[in-house]
Amino acid sequence: MEITLDRYPEGRQKALTMSYDDGIYDDIRLIEIFNKNGIKGTFHINGGLFWKKDWNRMDREDVLRAYKGHEISGHGFEHKKLTILPDEGIINEIIHDRESLEDITGTPIRGMSYAFGDVDDRVERIIRSLGIEYARVVPTTGKFDIPANFLRWEGTCHHGDHLMERGEEFLKQTPYQMMLMYVWGHSFEFAGDNSWGLMEDFCAMMGGHEEIWYATNIEICDYVKAVRSLHFTVKQDVVYNPTALDVWISADGKPVKVPAGETIRLS
Repeated sequence: MEITLDRYPEGRQKALTMSYDDGIYDDIRLIEIFNKNGIKGTFHINGGLFWKKDWNRMDREDVLRAYKGHEISGHGFEHKKLTILPDEGIINEIIHDRESLEDITGTPIRGMSYAFGDVDDRVERIIRSLGIEYARVVPTTGKFDIPANFLRWEGTCHHGDHLMERGEEFLKQTPYQMMLMYVWGHSFEFAGDNSWGLMEDFCAMMGGHEEIWYATNIEICDYVKAVRSLHFTVKQDVVYNPTALDVWISADGKPVKVPAGETIRLS
């Protein structure tokens, strides 16, 4: 029997996630577009800059309502470059950001995007110890791959980089593994270059497909880690799922559900 770890929930093999930085009021219009098309986004916010009104930053009291149904994630307390800070400065920047956003959301903040995309091995080691499970960088791949390292998560593309063409390619490709299209940017860019129509067209094209899982960054991260945590017998005819998530795999090319906490025989 051939076992492959190539399925999202309900046996899907494609997923789309959107990732936007800085927590500004333009995000509200972006969320309306997402909601209209059944698309989910992750919004990375600086928990210490609600007072600062550059870039039309959102007020603290508006955050929970504005991002309802989507993920609120970290972006550094004051948007500092982490690689030039001492260890203590990195810790303060991440912990205070988590604390500020957790006071708003009432849930653990476990992901972030790096301010300025700034990361090195020391930063990665420290943020891992602070409960951060994924962190997005600026460089992109142009591909639809799952990251090997979620703490240096490279997206598919910025929304200004041939977005429609990449979306069309994603839709037409026949999956041979779990495929992920990851788009990132800043919503103020749409107002700045009058490109709201681009995102409206993209979401209309990408939304409503049965074969696509529409998920937040943390949902993708949690699910993939759960799949990677499965335990198989040597013969690969029995599998144990030690996690709290139902996951799907392929057995001889067919989707199989492995329920949370259960051991099943594959036939």
